[in-house]
Amino acid sequence: MAGGVGSRFWPVSTTDFPKQFHDMLGTGETLIQRTFSRLSKIIPVENIYILTNERYNDLVLEQLPEAQQRQVVTEPAMRNTAPCILYAALKIRKENPDAVMVVAPSDHWIEDEDAFITNLEQCFKACSEKDILMTLGIQPTFPNTGYGYVQYDAQEEAIKKVAQFTEKPDYQTAKKFLDEGNYLWNAGIFIWSANSIVKAFAKFQKEMTALFEKGLPVYNTDKESDFICANYPGAENISIDYAILEKADNVYVLLATFDWNDLGTWGSLYDKLDKTVDQNAVVHARVLSQDASGNMIRTSNDKIVVVDGLQDYIIVDKEEVLLIYPKNKEQDIKQVLKKVKETYGEQYG
Repeated sequence: MAGGVGSRFWPVSTTDFPKQFHDMLGTGETLIQRTFSRLSKIIPVENIYILTNERYNDLVLEQLPEAQQRQVVTEPAMRNTAPCILYAALKIRKENPDAVMVVAPSDHWIEDEDAFITNLEQCFKACSEKDILMTLGIQPTFPNTGYGYVQYDAQEEAIKKVAQFTEKPDYQTAKKFLDEGNYLWNAGIFIWSANSIVKAFAKFQKEMTALFEKGLPVYNTDKESDFICANYPGAENISIDYAILEKADNVYVLLATFDWNDLGTWGSLYDKLDKTVDQNAVVHARVLSQDASGNMIRTSNDKIVVVDGLQDYIIVDKEEVLLIYPKNKEQDIKQVLKKVKETYGEQYG
């Protein structure tokens, strides 16, 4: 899934050029390139579909030269994750009725890719044997309020039944979850057979299923695009969590054995990066700091940045926009972007 805008990474991530197409960590690879490379270790390259907004079609093909145009599945409207997952599952099932699939966001960072592949293999095996829907869970290290939580039934098996999902709780609730010990962060990486997920949609999202099943005769043909352009905007705007996972009773979770970061905010990027002796995280910049620590500093062209007396700030310089903003208010960046566009024009977002 590579259709999001990533507005909390503004001003680097914009509607025209969102974060998945940027080298956010300064590694020489963009996030979508790294995700494609990781998945290709277990999935044949020709079987990897990139679901994205139609405006990013050329960007995807430019950054992933190994992909063919048929693998870029474009959405004519932004409708959250449920519609694009159902659409892809129907396409995949038509091509291979026995297919097992993984749904992975394009903007996550995973350090130990071998462990990731091992975990995926466990999930693929389980989903090919049983009618179950699976997610990968991450052991929480602190009461993060920006993640969804998965409560699982305490049992010995590695693959555990999910008791409930909770979307982004407040701090006290998150703290309670950690104290209880049977909660995991929801990594947003899902595994299931194409049959199982289509069956779940038919049960819990009847209207959406009816809408997309009308296209079955034309999927994977040259008439597919016309059908999707005419019908996709009519799908409900809803996430897979709310549409299916919170309703289904056959959802299971595997505790992931790899390090994971969803890179959703500048603060999460700061946590992932190596730090200077002053505990500043720096990307594409040359920094001189005095009495300045805990800052996330990024420029686009190796600019010299002099910082004095600033603690725990986001400092991002990009062409016509300079953002200097407290890290502890990073969830408000979406609102800041809205005000910037209202005041100075849509071209800045």
